[in-house]
Amino acid sequence: RKLRYAYSYVNSDLAVEGRKDPSKKRQDFIVTYTDLPDPTNPNHHPSIPVYPDTLVWKVDYTYSQNDPMVKTYFNHPSYDNYPVVGVTWEQASAFCVWRTRFYESVAVARKQPLNARPEYQLPSDAQFEYAARGGNVKTKYPWGGPYIRNTKGCMQANFKVGRGNYSDDGGLYTVNVKSYFPNDYGLYNMAGNVAEWTITSYNQSAAPMLLDFNPNYTYEAKTQDSKYKKRKVVRGGSWKDIGFFLQNSVGTYEYQDQPRSYIGFRCVSAYPGTDITYRN
Repeated sequence: RKLRYAYSYVNSDLAVEGRKDPSKKRQDFIVTYTDLPDPTNPNHHPSIPVYPDTLVWKVDYTYSQNDPMVKTYFNHPSYDNYPVVGVTWEQASAFCVWRTRFYESVAVARKQPLNARPEYQLPSDAQFEYAARGGNVKTKYPWGGPYIRNTKGCMQANFKVGRGNYSDDGGLYTVNVKSYFPNDYGLYNMAGNVAEWTITSYNQSAAPMLLDFNPNYTYEAKTQDSKYKKRKVVRGGSWKDIGFFLQNSVGTYEYQDQPRSYIGFRCVSAYPGTDITYRN
């Protein structure tokens, strides 16, 4: 709880908003997470705790006998290949920054060009859906079909099968990330197991404002903002969700400062493709 991560970055959205304001300086576009935030600066935020909240198994389900999960999920080797949970959107975003800078330090050590390093971030809502579909545009689920069971009658993801029925899919809580087959992009658990944070802010009125080219809506919530401005899109559905939330087209939301026992994350990075003249 005492180990925290402090960092800062230039927010391009703030830069765009203030580009024609001569009174703005570069420092006005820098968002900072620090141990000593300035309460008068709306771009200052408290530094981010490094470790997941181990108590989410009890907080989310107060009257459940989840003590074994609290005591073992984050420290027993049996869970090494299980998805991380108990992290807020803020923690997931901070991890992406840390991972980017870690690879930057590796590039420096190897005397590689810094502009060749990957920059990691959470996927946008649209990116997650694109990845979940695995190239199958019209399919309902990531595995490429309209049914939750395969031809042998087995469940194809870890989710809540029915009222009070969490185990017919083979897992009572989370399961090993390779317990089910990947989609056609080779990605595991794009539906079920744990839902996942996206970088996209949740706003039901945002859709008409978005372009059809790489659409994404983000909002840098201030500390004093209402909780409704701190909602982030969550995708994929989880072990505690019914099958509806596993669909490629379905998303929901969670507050950015709330860790959950059923929400995790994965990073994405831009990949420099091959020049179009060489594709033939």
